[in-house]
Order: sequence, then structure tokens, then C-alpha cells
Amino acid sequence: MKTLWITPEGLEKLKAELDHLWRVERPETTQKVAWAASLGDRSENADYTYNKKRLREIDRRVHYLRKCIDDLKVIPYTPYQEGKVLFGAWVEIENAKGQKIRIRIVGGEEIFERRDYISIDSPMAQALLKKEVGEEVLVQTPTMQMAWKVKKIEYEK
Repeated sequence: MKTLWITPEGLEKLKAELDHLWRVERPETTQKVAWAASLGDRSENADYTYNKKRLREIDRRVHYLRKCIDDLKVIPYTPYQEGKVLFGAWVEIENAKGQKIRIRIVGGEEIFERRDYISIDSPMAQALLKKEVGEEVLVQTPTMQMAWKVKKIEYEK
């Protein structure tokens, strides 16, 4: 099951996307559909066909975002989180080969377009939760098992 949590920054990004789709893209696309429809035969009108399809995509995304925003729970930073890997943490980890990565544990709606964000529901995040600096974790993924050591934990305040 997907955890319905989001950071305050993630929620603002979703709201900005919804606002842009509803106030900018949808009116522009609706106008293009009306213009293309006014040209006559719609069966061979590529502008009409494409923009009707785009309008359906926008409406589907708007519907999804409205429902999603209502269902998500914002988890803000609290001083209680310091010193432990919890939701919203930036974590620097290192494996035995010396490979270091820096990741942030966030909600599933925030991981798109960010290679350094991982979902709280991922095997890596689940293994890291509640760990402290210096602790080792064993991460079990569908393809392999790997040991990592927590090097640094930070939060955006």
C-alpha cells in the first residue's frame, strides 16, 4: 500500500501544477479546440484531434491532482526528527566499495523528475527509517542485497 504523505514543498509543487493546468493550459487548449472546430470537417483536422486528446489528458490530470491533494497528509519538519532518518530526511550513505549517495526520503508523488528522491515505500527507505549516523543497514531489493552505512542526516527546516 502506498503511504499518502508529502512534504510541504511537494504539496506546493502539486498545487502549482494544478493551478497551471487549470488556469493556463486548459483555457489555451480549449481555445485551440474551438478554433480547430470552426474550420469545418473535424474528421481530418489534426489540430482538432490533437487538442481534444490533450484536453482529455489535462482533465484527467486535474481530476487526479485534486483527489490526490485532498488525500495527502503533509508531514512538516519537527525538531523531534533530528538525529534519526525519518520522513523528509536527506541521508548520505556509503557502501563497502566507497560509493556514496545522497537521497531524500519523500512521498510517492514527489519522486518524479528527481533522481535524488526516493519513496518512503521503497526498500531503501524502509531499511533506513529510524537509523542514526554510523549505523549500518542491509537493503534487500528484488535483485540483490547490499549493506550501507549512514554517514549524514539533514532536514530542510
